[in-house]
Amino acid sequence: MNKILTAIIILLLLVIGGGFYKFMIQGSTTESTDGRLAIQLNAGERDMVLGEMRAFLDTVQKIVKGVSEDDMKLVADSARKVGMSAQGDVPGSLVGKLPMKFKKLGFDTHTKFDQIALDASDMGDKDNMLIQLSVLMQNCVGCHAAYRIELEM
Repeated sequence: MNKILTAIIILLLLVIGGGFYKFMIQGSTTESTDGRLAIQLNAGERDMVLGEMRAFLDTVQKIVKGVSEDDMKLVADSARKVGMSAQGDVPGSLVGKLPMKFKKLGFDTHTKFDQIALDASDMGDKDNMLIQLSVLMQNCVGCHAAYRIELEM
């Protein structure tokens, strides 16, 4: 009886561990033909992720404009809109499909936008804004080099 219970517990732990790995670490991914990791999403999830990326790009343009015009209010207001507060609308089903490294990049990108907003408001140093933007853009370049979004089959 003890051996059966032990076997059941071990089996359940393996299933839980496998599920944790699949949904928290690996996500819903496949290898793509171009060497990047393809994240498999349904149409609505794909639209949400790509919409967030377009919002990032739009914000980068506004930050550059704000820096060039010495308008730190534009920089701060634009960056704040895509900071951590923007993550609240992401459904858990989508989060489970994203690989851990992708989630970390996204989290870090939102955090960097918040830091740009804070520093633009507090310091207003244009050179610092460009340095921070350059560091943030490394996340964008790294993400696009590593991942692509595909519709699930």
